[in-house]
Amino acid sequence: MADRLHLEASIEQWPLKSPFRITGHTFVNSDVLVTSLSDGVHGGRGEAAGVYYHGDTPAKMLAAVEEVRAEIEAGVAREALRSLLPAGGARNALDCALWALEAARSGRPVWQAAGVGPPGPLLTTYTVGADSPKVMAQGARRYVGAKAIKLKLLGDGLDADRVAEVRAARGDVWLAVDANQGFTPQTLEALTPALVAADVKLVEQPFPIGDEALLDGYAGPIEIAADESVQSLSDVEGLVGRFQVVNIKLDKCGGLTEGLAMAHAARRLGLKVMVGNMMGTSLAMAPAFVLGQLCDVVDLDGPTFLKHDREPAVRYTDGRIWCDEAVWGGPGRAA
Repeated sequence: MADRLHLEASIEQWPLKSPFRITGHTFVNSDVLVTSLSDGVHGGRGEAAGVYYHGDTPAKMLAAVEEVRAEIEAGVAREALRSLLPAGGARNALDCALWALEAARSGRPVWQAAGVGPPGPLLTTYTVGADSPKVMAQGARRYVGAKAIKLKLLGDGLDADRVAEVRAARGDVWLAVDANQGFTPQTLEALTPALVAADVKLVEQPFPIGDEALLDGYAGPIEIAADESVQSLSDVEGLVGRFQVVNIKLDKCGGLTEGLAMAHAARRLGLKVMVGNMMGTSLAMAPAFVLGQLCDVVDLDGPTFLKHDREPAVRYTDGRIWCDEAVWGGPGRAA
């Protein structure tokens, strides 16, 4: 019989340094759900921001967690959790707390239990929010140590100038763009020469959810990544022939357990793998850092947007992210 657990869950608000704009949304805070699980000796925590475009708010996530409190405190296993809750932030926060609890109990760090090998620092993209071309170029310059930058675009006729200005400011970086569903086939076609001229390597989620067939037969010169179009494991197979890269976010898929399954499935299907984030503190980046050990592209810059991060924190050095086991997922953590 599984040991009984004690569950705590609460909502936290982490202010951003400045408003962050993408297609259809502007963020001023990172509101997150934090869960803690304890058996009285060992403990583990998880954090989730949810999926804003699904209305997956921290308040709704907290309510979902409370609905399954009895099952969680009875000692639910991670695989059973996937049947207990749908993909989304609530399951992510609990799944990651269970991984951390298992590491504390077993004396094995999460990376070892996940089978990803000893972790190393990961090259991460730094994201520039959508703004005027000159403001975005200034933002790119401020990322002095960045070696990879991702630009949020709007499909409003100014994107070619945005890309050109940033490339002129930062000729040294790997460059990607993210439409957040804001393009049409016509705007993507019109923008492509500017993207090629700026040596953009990746276009993320050009078209809205449900319009994936617009990419049937796509033979453009730049790889396309699915973000909103891939929520969980069941969506991965349908990306073949339309996308070349799968962007896995733990808030979308419901935790590290499903995220790892998605990464392995994508590899089997010949797709590249990316790990992203929905913002949050280092507690949210840490499980994604484990997944990132299996990825081709890493986008884990969420804490860099916060006025303050929690401690201990992930570290950003020379364009890379490093997460020590003391942040999350190390063995022997006391309750």
